[in-house]
Amino acid sequence: MDSLVEADLEETFSSSSGPGGQHVNKVATKVTLTHLPTGISVSVQDSRSQATNREVARERLLELINEQKGKERQARKQAKEKARRRNAPRPRKVKEKILESKRRRSVVKRNRRKFRSGDDD
Repeated sequence: MDSLVEADLEETFSSSSGPGGQHVNKVATKVTLTHLPTGISVSVQDSRSQATNREVARERLLELINEQKGKERQARKQAKEKARRRNAPRPRKVKEKILESKRRRSVVKRNRRKFRSGDDD
């Protein structure tokens, strides 16, 4: 995604704080931009100019949206890979090794049994 759709944005302006003197006290230069579909919000009060803050807010919002989409794409890719590994058959050698360890374990457990006169194991 390389641009934002204006209909998806909610823009609010408020008084900035910090350096800038009387100008920031009188003019609403702080810009808060919210992307409605994702709920991501950015506030910018870097400059004394509202126009500059609007541009910076759009750039930062676009970066955050792209970052979130990248994370979602990565999560889908990892889930797909995990499912593939889970459904893949075990190699023959690994399967034999597991079965051998189970056989050894059963012998150990069988030897723990108390001897009974009628037991023919």
